[in-house]
Amino acid sequence: MARRLPRKDVVIVGLGWTGSILAYELSRSGLEVVALERGPWRDTASDFNIGTAADELRYAVRHDIFLRPKQETLTMRNNPSQTALPIRKWGSFLPGNGVGGAGVHWNGQTWRFLPDDFRIRSHMIERYGEAILPEGNQIQDWPVSYEDLEPHYDKFERVAGISGKAGNIKGEVQPGGNPFEGARERDYPTPPMRQGYAQELFTKAASGMGLHPFPRPSANISIAYTNPYGCSMAPCTYCGFCERFGCANYSKASPQTCVLPALVREPTFEARTECEVMHVNLSGDGKMATGVTYVDASGEEWEQPGDLVLICAYSLFNVRLLLLSGIGRPFDPATGEGVVGRNYAYQTGSGSTAFFEDAKFNPFAAAGSLGAALDDYNSDNFDHGPHGFVGGANITCAYTNGRPILYHPTPRGTPTWGSAWKKAVHDTYQRVTTVGAQGSVMSYRNNYLDLDPTYKDPLGRPLMRMTFDYQDNERKMANWMADRCDEIAKAMGAKTTQIGRLVGPWSVVPYQTTHNTGGTIMGSDPRTSVLNRYLQSWDVPNVFVTGASAFPQNAGYNPTGTVGALTYWALDAIFDYLKSPAPLVQP
Repeated sequence: MARRLPRKDVVIVGLGWTGSILAYELSRSGLEVVALERGPWRDTASDFNIGTAADELRYAVRHDIFLRPKQETLTMRNNPSQTALPIRKWGSFLPGNGVGGAGVHWNGQTWRFLPDDFRIRSHMIERYGEAILPEGNQIQDWPVSYEDLEPHYDKFERVAGISGKAGNIKGEVQPGGNPFEGARERDYPTPPMRQGYAQELFTKAASGMGLHPFPRPSANISIAYTNPYGCSMAPCTYCGFCERFGCANYSKASPQTCVLPALVREPTFEARTECEVMHVNLSGDGKMATGVTYVDASGEEWEQPGDLVLICAYSLFNVRLLLLSGIGRPFDPATGEGVVGRNYAYQTGSGSTAFFEDAKFNPFAAAGSLGAALDDYNSDNFDHGPHGFVGGANITCAYTNGRPILYHPTPRGTPTWGSAWKKAVHDTYQRVTTVGAQGSVMSYRNNYLDLDPTYKDPLGRPLMRMTFDYQDNERKMANWMADRCDEIAKAMGAKTTQIGRLVGPWSVVPYQTTHNTGGTIMGSDPRTSVLNRYLQSWDVPNVFVTGASAFPQNAGYNPTGTVGALTYWALDAIFDYLKSPAPLVQP
């Protein structure tokens, strides 16, 4: 029997980027807010101290700050005809664990999606006809536009101190920026990072090919900066310990750097860590949330009543919590009906590795989002007609790190051990770079999330089951992008190149990206979406769900910039809801 606690105005599940932003904004309005986080408390001074933060074995190899499979894992299969098996070691993606969530260990690439991304289904049909859409797709327009989100992108970029060069201010294309981006009201809050030699070669080669390179927008910031919450950040030192690490320099935007120092001063805010939320509690008719039930570190069960429940966990776990709570109808791929778990999507990766004879690079002078990029082949910035696929990719030349344990690129055919391998590492380490394409993944009927019928977690709840594979559309797109990357790599002066293509079924073993999207998607129709355009549940209006689980499909970008924009968009709606508690959109 759960012990009942005093009521709170707001109960937040998960204290990463979205949970901490909402907690701060709602607390400072005077509301009583409690955040429940299943992992430990983490802060920069004690957890990511400069003396211990750059420990590759501890963090990158042994996954010290990531979720442990014994805490929660998934089962996975490529298609419904297979039997899903549990993931016993995280590989393809790495969910965070603890306060800050995945916002602690991300690289820091902070993009805005393009205007066409928000109405991709309508746009592609208008330009090419419906026949261009891939078989089995469930591609949906977003219920919001780029113009809706522009001021909220701006707000997140200011809170995170993003470094970059605008390409389009109030409709006027800006030299040196991304000419394809949607119009923005003003430039980034901090200037671009200093680029390395490889990025100089990339920029020169791409420009010579008639393409439009620009410095990648970065949450590893270029200069000292104090954000609107009064949190100060220091300039990046290009140490290369970003992805899989907390930042010891206060240079990478994260909840710890940009929000929590202000949040913990709010007297009406309370955080409870190492508390696993079991489910959202519902009223007798199932139409309102009454709070949540959770288990603390000692195994004791508690009921936390609340007027408003904000589900702000990592995208995959948002989906599972709704399924466990009975909020929304689970998606059934056999009938195409139901919504929770619908439109799970991931991301593609392909490109070219370039080996040089005379150039000498410094990969150890790196940062998670240091790099040059181009958007000529993203979204619908090029003619898809001759190619027969939907989607695109951002193409970049970047160094995220040159760390000693995991970074040792060698040409194909090199022995994997012994003196020949050592010689190849020695000869290659400073003479190689990559041109990579990070691409979109559309939504399909056979890619979805549901509860596993066999496997359960230590608390007796069903694990979530992931059914996913790349479809022909994504393979065709990613491999076409690989050829574009190879063209640029050769134009940079590489002696030899190796193309990395997207082949075979998706595997959960090698690391690829932690950009999981969909499952609680936002939309205009409750028959095909879990959330309305304000991230409010269609079925339980005092429940809002944030994060990339709301994406109808995934674009050719990292998701965090859009996650941040949607959070501030939803925040305005939550304040409207609090004035007049009711559905903000009528079905």
